[in-house]
Amino acid sequence: MKPIRKTAPEPLEPVAFQTPPAHRVTLDNGLRVVIVADERLPLVSYRLAFLSGDAAEPSDRIGVTSAMASQITEGTENYSSLELAEKIERIGGTLRASSSDDFSMVVASALSIYGTEVLDLMAEIVFVPTFPEKELDLYRRNMVENLKFQRSQPNFLANEQIARLLFEGHPYATISPSTADVEKLTREDLEAARKRTFLPNNAVLTIVGDVREEEILDKVRERFGNWGQGDVPSNVLPDIAEKDSRELVIVDRPGSAQANIVLANIGVRRNDPDYFPLIVMNQVLGAGASSRVFMNLREEKGYTYGAYTRLDTRLLSGLFEATAEVRTAVTGDSLKEFFYELNRIRDEDILREELDDAKNFLTGVFPIRAETQEGLTNLIVNQELYGLPEDYLQTYRDNVDAVTVEDVRRVANEHIKPDRMTLVIVGDAAEILRQTDGYADSIRVFDTAGNENDPGIYASDPSEEPADVAGTWTLSLEFMGQNVPVTLVLEQEGSLVSGTLTTMLGESGFENGKVNGSKISAASVTELQGQQVEFLITATADGNKMEGSISSSMLPQTLAFSGERQS
Repeated sequence: MKPIRKTAPEPLEPVAFQTPPAHRVTLDNGLRVVIVADERLPLVSYRLAFLSGDAAEPSDRIGVTSAMASQITEGTENYSSLELAEKIERIGGTLRASSSDDFSMVVASALSIYGTEVLDLMAEIVFVPTFPEKELDLYRRNMVENLKFQRSQPNFLANEQIARLLFEGHPYATISPSTADVEKLTREDLEAARKRTFLPNNAVLTIVGDVREEEILDKVRERFGNWGQGDVPSNVLPDIAEKDSRELVIVDRPGSAQANIVLANIGVRRNDPDYFPLIVMNQVLGAGASSRVFMNLREEKGYTYGAYTRLDTRLLSGLFEATAEVRTAVTGDSLKEFFYELNRIRDEDILREELDDAKNFLTGVFPIRAETQEGLTNLIVNQELYGLPEDYLQTYRDNVDAVTVEDVRRVANEHIKPDRMTLVIVGDAAEILRQTDGYADSIRVFDTAGNENDPGIYASDPSEEPADVAGTWTLSLEFMGQNVPVTLVLEQEGSLVSGTLTTMLGESGFENGKVNGSKISAASVTELQGQQVEFLITATADGNKMEGSISSSMLPQTLAFSGERQS
């Protein structure tokens, strides 16, 4: 029998990370072309990226860039939407377009033997899309329904408020168009966005895969060489102001069993010199399941399934944020632990073991991202779009290894600002307000539609007995000018209520509703067309009479109701 090993084996020498060399050419019309020959697989990936995104669109046409990107594959002068889909499917390729805050991008891939066909289809959708009215109408209707669903999602509501507060007055403050924005989009708007965005002197074409440089460059010149230059909009954007105090915003979801917490402050751009110390610091603090905030809030305290921090680095700015979804009853305790960890990494040096673990993880996972052609392509595209050094990929691990304990503490102090953070919590405002006293210099409360409410309406006298609301309530709901019958059955134990809500959409049950004095709040979940839909109920009981409202992502607006308890 071999003796049992009592010590871990020494780690192997790190394998050198090498990427194929990039061949860079700028055409006469200003189009930058980056070619990386990678013959590991008979595949080619294409990215035609434009240095304009959602942040560059007119303030009266919010959502037009993403709509344009979505619709360029829905029909051209030579092909219908179905014909385009069939052509790309026949060669086993992909062809799509999208936009983000900073960039717009056409993405394609296929076997290398179909390289000519793919470039032809890319040119087709870039130069001669027709934006068929039928397809645009379908896009508008689908988007409106999607926007309704978004408003039922706590993460969306939290991110919406964080963006609005941190990037006030800047395009980054808007993370989604409104229903009105989507409904007013026209074919002319989309064509104007295409002409404004799709300019060769505003673009980078990256090609990675089984290609020969001169041969593929000749094909690119044939299709994109005569593309006329245009005036790239000089989109002068306002400066992003730092906060000078701590602000708390609560998005009220009455009866919610959990609270979604986001703490954030303005961060850095993607090309900031502190980027490498920051990603090491973030790895220690909250980037994974062995990080400090995760171990504290989940493993030690049991408040949540996961707590994290992240760096959102963009072209013009960025943010640092800490997030968790916790039980409503421990919202205040969770804030306490978050701020403990945020201050600790600023006030104390991290352990050498923590530093080594973070660097080993980051340097170890980085080459894995380049193992697939898609992964390598994404790394190269980001390098080009964010203006990173040409040797960025080759020196990535050296830059991570160079980070010291002192670097981590320095960037934590410079870029994490606990006393000037913006706090957003989505959940039951009445419960959350009782736990967050003293955590912010100012407190504001909004409903899920974005309307501001007076925090005072959520206050209750702890000595006040909860009203007796048990029983069957026959209610009348105002819907599209008609009175629709609704039945609410409540079972009560102290300040807790449960029961069923029966509407024209069917019956749904709820638990963990609350009674604060005469005020009732509860969340009811039902399934419609295979999708979970939540109804938020708020009401006031006065003896045997009740008035209140129901809101949901499935409803066009908050609906008022009134009625009486059956004797």
